[in-house]
Amino acid sequence: MAKVLTSREENYAQWYNDLVLKSGLAENSAVRGCMVIKPYGYAIWEKMRDELDRMFKATGHENAYFPLFIPKSFFSREAEHVEGFAKECAVVTHYRLKHDEAGGGITVDPEAKLEEELIIRPTSETIIWNSYKNWIQSYRDLPILINQWANVVRWEMRTRLFLRTAEFLWQEGHTAHATREEAVEEAMRMMGIYAEFTENFLGIPVITGTKTESEKFAGAVETFTLEALMQDGKALQAGTSHFLGQNFARAFDVQFTNREGKLDYVWATSWGMTTRMIGALIMAHSDNNGLVLPPKVAPIQVVIVPIFKGADEYPPIAEKAERIKKELADAGISVKFDDRDTHKPGWKFAEYELKGVPLRIALGPRDIAQGTLELARRDTLEKQVVPAEGIAARIASLLQEIQENIYRRALKFREENTHRVENWEELLDVLERRGGFALAHWDGTSESEERIRETKATIRCLPLNGEKETGKCVVSGKPSGRRVVIAKAY
Repeated sequence: MAKVLTSREENYAQWYNDLVLKSGLAENSAVRGCMVIKPYGYAIWEKMRDELDRMFKATGHENAYFPLFIPKSFFSREAEHVEGFAKECAVVTHYRLKHDEAGGGITVDPEAKLEEELIIRPTSETIIWNSYKNWIQSYRDLPILINQWANVVRWEMRTRLFLRTAEFLWQEGHTAHATREEAVEEAMRMMGIYAEFTENFLGIPVITGTKTESEKFAGAVETFTLEALMQDGKALQAGTSHFLGQNFARAFDVQFTNREGKLDYVWATSWGMTTRMIGALIMAHSDNNGLVLPPKVAPIQVVIVPIFKGADEYPPIAEKAERIKKELADAGISVKFDDRDTHKPGWKFAEYELKGVPLRIALGPRDIAQGTLELARRDTLEKQVVPAEGIAARIASLLQEIQENIYRRALKFREENTHRVENWEELLDVLERRGGFALAHWDGTSESEERIRETKATIRCLPLNGEKETGKCVVSGKPSGRRVVIAKAY
């Protein structure tokens, strides 16, 4: 297989786009700004979805489904929420087409105008809280712990596959609680689940923290975030969890009788993670040869490639390969035996490197004779010859080692590209030349935050585990009690 990727060093954006297309993850659709997620890309999403779903259910959450269409009047009930999403909303105004006799085409039937226009969901707080009003009367009905797997539409004008598209897939959790304390605890618990998933499953280290007032979710009291660093030195928001206070309960008049017998408004959270995490996987780990997938999220963890010259050499190799495949599958390892006779082994090696398969087994006549296998690791590109006996246990251990190594490498990259800065000049040096996370003092004012935005960077978060230390704001020079994370971001 000939070289198919632009190098990261030459053009990072083109490298990313090449990799998404050439590895068969996704492609642009006929609808501007929307994507087709191809089977290999969707298999990665299924792995992510299944693991998150398991984690959600282990903490008492249940799945439900709510309508794609939201009455426009619902959005007007929470002013900050509608203001935050108004520019991204797609609106349905008519419900029927008709044949245009004069023009010979199809037009909207003007007589089929909706009495109330419908928003195609950009997020579901409003439609869900309208339902919760009917579900909640007493503290005995609480908490409600609901998650929804769905698609959403946010009409983006500048799009990139997985990172920002007009339609994308996600999960959105929406919970209702009797007290403020329970809701805050829930929002933080879900942030913790996201962090555990992102680090242990996707192999991407994250910084957890809170958003500034201007960066928080529209309609939230507080937004908790996970910030990851990509290999080009830009940040990516990996997931968010929001403490919504009583804002949506008040907007939809969701009251309940508390334990003291008094009426009170319900406390709420929402939280979500999207298919943009496939983009994060690519940019956090991959190289100029293709994808590098952590074994836990790889659709194929091991591929077996037969090596033979004449047709007479193939039968014993295929028989051995099938036995190895069964042994690995019985051990819970996803494995593929590539028995295609339409491509040579070298072409297959390059294909599976491009697709990021964590381990490759090459099996030829010499291996059959000697009772050995050749293993090639995708993360380090190292090869080793090992005994075929006990291969399932060896590979299970090796996959775990690869998973840990991919995380360690990403963590080392983040540590080497996290810079403590003390003044404006040092901040500009990071943002404009060096890249990465800048840990800087901020005075907490919107004026200083706006000055930072002029550099096309933002305050990514106020770290939850950040040290309390006094210093001077890098913008104003005024006193500051903590450092924040500043970076350019996707």
